[in-house]
Amino acid sequence: MKFRPARTPMHVLLTAAEIGAGIDRLAAAVRDAGGGRPLTIVAVLTGSIVVVADLIRRLEGPIRLGMVWASSYRGAATTPGGLELHLDQLPDLTGHEVLVVDDIFDSGRTLQALLGELRGRGADRVRSLVLLRKRGRAEVGIEPDFVGFDIPDLFVVGYGLDFDGGWRHLPHIAALDPEDIAAIRAGRPPHDAAHVPTTRVAGLPRP
Repeated sequence: MKFRPARTPMHVLLTAAEIGAGIDRLAAAVRDAGGGRPLTIVAVLTGSIVVVADLIRRLEGPIRLGMVWASSYRGAATTPGGLELHLDQLPDLTGHEVLVVDDIFDSGRTLQALLGELRGRGADRVRSLVLLRKRGRAEVGIEPDFVGFDIPDLFVVGYGLDFDGGWRHLPHIAALDPEDIAAIRAGRPPHDAAHVPTTRVAGLPRP
């Protein structure tokens, strides 16, 4: 039985106002780096939908939107931790400027696989943007081109990110601790909200 909250839970890492300011910074960086060229945004479902909705309203010039879905899978016939990409909702990318938008950069394996696939489809340039980057979690040799916030290695929800299908609707980003996760799985409410400041750095494009 999934718990459905009646109130705001958890430790708040980023308020709605802080997220909005971060999206403003990201949009300005994308505009400056793009030079006014038409842009194809590829949203990584499902977590990035809120980020993309807010981002595209801050951008200028012609914008196309495509979607991809990435899922990790395990099974006797697959490598544990493997990745399956669903790319049937993409427009033609030949010769286009492409920006992949995801909610969070964790191990980096999803983004690395996706960038390789999109570059193989003839895009002129493929760059990436993430709202959040977990510190010390990368397992690949790439980094996103645009990063909104660096955060600690915590399980986070809200602003499109979910736990067990819930919490995407929160206007802020909050962290679940192990006690919260155990409570939710048992059908109990997590503890009350508290704003916990964290060290974070607004990302800019890599030089």
